Amino acid sequence: MTNKFTDSLLVLAASGLFITGSAVAQTAAPTAGPGAVDPGHPRVSQVNRRETRQQKRINNGVNSGKLNAKETNNLDKREASVQNQEQKDMAKDNGHLTKANQRQLNRRENYISKSIYKDKHNNK
Repeated sequence: MTNKFTDSLLVLAASGLFITGSAVAQTAAPTAGPGAVDPGHPRVSQVNRRETRQQKRINNGVNSGKLNAKETNNLDKREASVQNQEQKDMAKDNGHLTKANQRQLNRRENYISKSIYKDKHNNK
């Protein structure tokens, strides 16, 4: 019992650091231009909102006990990979996402979303 509780707390703490780190990284440069990020760009905002919602779903799964540490770690790694790709795509296009970049990121988020659902509703 204690081990499961400790694992849940550890995962929750790691998720909190993950969210904080990504929020700081995304708001580092307030203006658009070469090498700068435009956080107000509609495609960037849409992708960031989706990442935030999915991270909340993961955290809710941890809090409710429906996601174990291994599942949460896997989902967090996949979300981090999407965020890293977003940052690379934005760096190529002066802080913006192209429509193609947005579609690709959303496809990856769709797969992660399905995994969140499956992991939370797996026979537990």
